Amino acid sequence: MGSAALFVRRIWPTAAAMLAGAAAASPACAAEMMSASVASIRAADAAKHIGVLADDAFEGREGGSRGGRAAAAYLVEQLERTGIQPAGDEGSYLQPFGSLRNVLAILPGSDPELSRELVVVGAHYDHVGYGNAANSFGPFGHVHNGADDNASGVAGLLELVDAMQHLPSRPRRSILFAFWDGEEKGLLGSSHFIRTRPPALAGRPLACSVNMDMIGRLRGQRLEVYGTRSATGLREAVVQANNRPTAGAGLELAFVWDIEEDSDHFPFLAAGVPTVMFHTGLHDHYHRPSDDVHLVNVAGVEPVVRLALCFIVAVADDPTPVPPFRAECRNESNATRNRLEAAVPEQPSSPAGRWGIGTRGDPGEPSCPIVVLVRRGSAAERGGVAVGDRVLTVDSVRITSQDDMVARLRGGSRSVGIDVERRGRIVRLTLVDHAADAADTAL
Repeated sequence: MGSAALFVRRIWPTAAAMLAGAAAASPACAAEMMSASVASIRAADAAKHIGVLADDAFEGREGGSRGGRAAAAYLVEQLERTGIQPAGDEGSYLQPFGSLRNVLAILPGSDPELSRELVVVGAHYDHVGYGNAANSFGPFGHVHNGADDNASGVAGLLELVDAMQHLPSRPRRSILFAFWDGEEKGLLGSSHFIRTRPPALAGRPLACSVNMDMIGRLRGQRLEVYGTRSATGLREAVVQANNRPTAGAGLELAFVWDIEEDSDHFPFLAAGVPTVMFHTGLHDHYHRPSDDVHLVNVAGVEPVVRLALCFIVAVADDPTPVPPFRAECRNESNATRNRLEAAVPEQPSSPAGRWGIGTRGDPGEPSCPIVVLVRRGSAAERGGVAVGDRVLTVDSVRITSQDDMVARLRGGSRSVGIDVERRGRIVRLTLVDHAADAADTAL
C-alpha cells in the first residue's frame, strides 16, 4: 500500500467495522463496549501503579537489583489478575537474560492469518537505583524513584492491558505487551527481544511497535510523538486517534523527527519496524532523586493512554498490510522538518490565486500537503488557514495528494470546506470566495 491516504481511509473504517461486527445482534452494544474500554483508563488507577512502583521499597528499580526483581514480580501479579496470556519463556511472563528480565504478555489476534503479526506495545520498568555519575544528575546515594521515568509509562501500559479486556472483540493482529528491563543500562531489554524472542514468538513478524516513556508530565496538553516518519500514514493515524470523540484526548501533538538512541523505540527503528513513541518531555527532575510521585500529572496520563489505545486498536485491526518501514526516516531530523514546513514569503508580483493558499508536498506524508503561504486579505486568511496547517479534506472528501487538493480547490463553488490538521488537532474551516460573489452581483 503506497499512500498515507489509503492507510488512513482503511484503518479507521476498520475500527468502526470492528465495533459493528463484535456484537452482530446489537451494534449499539458494541460501540458502548468500545466506550467502556476507553473509559476504563482512569487516572486514579494509574496513580496506584505509579505509587507502588515509585515507592522507596523498590529502591529505584535498578535492572538486576532486588528492587528491579520486586518490580517485575509486581507486574506479573498485575498481569495474572487480568488473566492475559503469558508470552515469556517456558509459559511464564518472564524473559530472563543475565540478571535482567523482560515481562511479556500477549492478547492473541482474532484473524487466522494476521494474528501471526505482532503489534508490540512497550514501556521500560527499570530506573537507576541509587544513582551514580554515569546515570544520574545527582545527588547520588539517594533512592531515585523514577516516578515519571518510567513508572508513568508502565502504569499506562498496565491500564492498556486492562482496557483490552473491555474491547468488543479482539483485534485481528496480536498485541504483545512488553515491560522492558535494562533500558537505563543501554536499551538492553528491548534489544535482547529484537535479537532473541521467546520460542512462542519466534519468527512472527513485527508489524508495528509503540513505546511509552515518561508520560507523566503533561504540560499545556502537549504530547511529543516520535517515529511517525517511519511509515507513511502513521502521523495521520495518530492524529485520527487523538481526535476520535470516544477517546476524548484532544491533545496538542508535537511531532519530533529526530531519532536518537535514548529509549526503547530505537532498537525497533534500527530493525526496520514502524514505530511510534509517546513522551511528555524532559524536565529538571529527570534522573534525579526528585522525580517523585507528587510531581506526576496523573490526570494527564489518562488522555495519553486513551490516545494510545485508539491508535493501537486501529493498527492492530486493520485488515490490510501495515505500510512498510520508511528507511528515509533515519536521515531526517527536526532540521529537515523545519525546512519542509518553512513559510514562503509573499511576493506581491505573483498571482494571488482564488483562495490565496500555497502548499508544499511532504514525501513522507504525500496526502497531507503543508500550508506554507497564506496571502493577506485572501479567502484563506479570512477562513482562518494558518501556515503549518496540513490539508486533509476538501468538502469532506479525503485528498490523496497535493495535485488532488489543487484540482478540488479549482472547483466552481463559491465556498469550500476544508479539514486541516493543526498540531495534532483537526480543525474544520470554511473558505468563501468573495470575488466570485462580487462578480455575480455585477451580473
